[in-house]
Amino acid sequence: MEYLNLSKEKTSNFMLSRIGLGSMRMGDVSEGINTIHTALDGGVNFLNTADFYGNGQSEMLIKEALKTRKREDVFISVKFGAMQGVDGRMYGMDARPEAVENYLRYTLSRLGTDYVDLYQPARINPHIPVEDTIGAISDLATKGYVKNIGISEVNGEILRRANAVHPISLVEVRYSLADRHIEDDLLPTARELGVGIVAFGVLLSGLIGGSSQEEKLKSIGQRISPEALATMKANLARTDALKQIAVEKGATLAQLAIA
Repeated sequence: MEYLNLSKEKTSNFMLSRIGLGSMRMGDVSEGINTIHTALDGGVNFLNTADFYGNGQSEMLIKEALKTRKREDVFISVKFGAMQGVDGRMYGMDARPEAVENYLRYTLSRLGTDYVDLYQPARINPHIPVEDTIGAISDLATKGYVKNIGISEVNGEILRRANAVHPISLVEVRYSLADRHIEDDLLPTARELGVGIVAFGVLLSGLIGGSSQEEKLKSIGQRISPEALATMKANLARTDALKQIAVEKGATLAQLAIA
């Protein structure tokens, strides 16, 4: 496992694993705990969750899994504020500065810890200045409840504004061989500011290098616009050309996509 040092004056001196473990769809408790333990034993120390994953169940699962581990050895990243329906869709974003501390207090209780390593809004509410939201998190960082501040699914301009309020450590964003939109704007800005990228959806929910593509595309299509789905299908078709490269490298297409 490769590790990155997050100490750029704005973060704690933590060696973060390049690969993190997301915990959005961990349903069964024993299986989820076993998954987390397997990841930790394999060198992964980066756990990514959100207060709306399973309506808080994900955070409580992490709490149980870490009872036999040292808290300081694990980096826990938490997203907050998504107004999610029972169908799993995101219907709004509560990024009000006056709500941030309340969200965090419940998260700390569910995790059974007195701090989170990184705290970030799941999305930015266009009706609330990003400066206000990040400023509220910065106040909690000053009190020691938050070690690092992140941001998710933003463009370069929003990242720059957020970073001007408080140094941003990581930006979480969709990025894959079939979706490379961040290369035009966000990625150059992040590099300029020294902000790390946390890529999610790298395998497009198993579409890249996986099977049952039609069923998975149908499921994804329920969550994104028709235009975005069409672009995804076109880009996905192009990944077939990479299969020969994967064979030459002695790797699977999924491994090549992650690399």
